[in-house]
Amino acid sequence: MLKHTQSTIKVVIYSVLAATAVLAVAFLAGTFHPNTWTKAQLEDRFHEKELAQVYYLGLQEPEFEYNDKQSFMEATGRCVEYINYTTDKISRVPTSIIIAMAGIESGWGTSRFATEGNALFGVRTWDDNTPQMKPLELPNAKFGVKKYSNKCDSVRDMIRILNTHPAYEMFRERKEQQIDDGKWNYRELLEGMTAWSTNPDYGAIILSAIVDNQLP
Repeated sequence: MLKHTQSTIKVVIYSVLAATAVLAVAFLAGTFHPNTWTKAQLEDRFHEKELAQVYYLGLQEPEFEYNDKQSFMEATGRCVEYINYTTDKISRVPTSIIIAMAGIESGWGTSRFATEGNALFGVRTWDDNTPQMKPLELPNAKFGVKKYSNKCDSVRDMIRILNTHPAYEMFRERKEQQIDDGKWNYRELLEGMTAWSTNPDYGAIILSAIVDNQLP
C-alpha cells in the first residue's frame, strides 16, 4: 500500500513538472511573447492533467466539520482549496476572501441559516421550487435564503455567482488581471463586490476580517 502511494505521488509530481516544462518551452520559443491562444491551450491542458490526477488519486470533497471559529475557518479553507483545485484557473477566487465572507455572513458558522440550511452567505432566492428558509422576522417574505445539501455546496454557489452575475463584472476583470500578475490585491477585488451587501462598509469589514484573523 505504501509503495502504491509513493508511486502515485511520483506520478503527480512528474506530471506537474512535465506540464510546467512544456509551458516554459513555449514561453521561451515565443521570445518571451508567447501566442495568447497557445498559452491558453497549454494552461487548459495543464488543468486537465491536474483534474486527471484528482480522479486518479480518488480525492474527494473534504468533510466540513467544525466546533469553533478556528476550525470553521480551517474547514472553509479546505473546501475552497478543493473547489479551486478542481476549477479552471480563471474561475478561482481567493481563499481568504471566501473564508472572511463566510465568517461574517454566518457568524463563523453559528447562524440559523448555517446550522439548519448549510447556508454560509445568505444567498436569497425568489424561486418557490428552490429549497429555502424564511427569516424568522419575515416568515411571509417573498424571498428565502437558499438551503444546500452541505456547506461546500454553499461555497461553490457563492463562487458561481461571483463568476457569472453581471453585478460582479469589475471583480472578474480585476481577478483575471491579478491572476496574470500572480498576486492578489484584496482591497481592489473587494471594491468590485459592493453588490453583495447594502452596507457601504462591507468591503472594509471583510478586509478587516482577513487582517484580524491573519488569513493568507
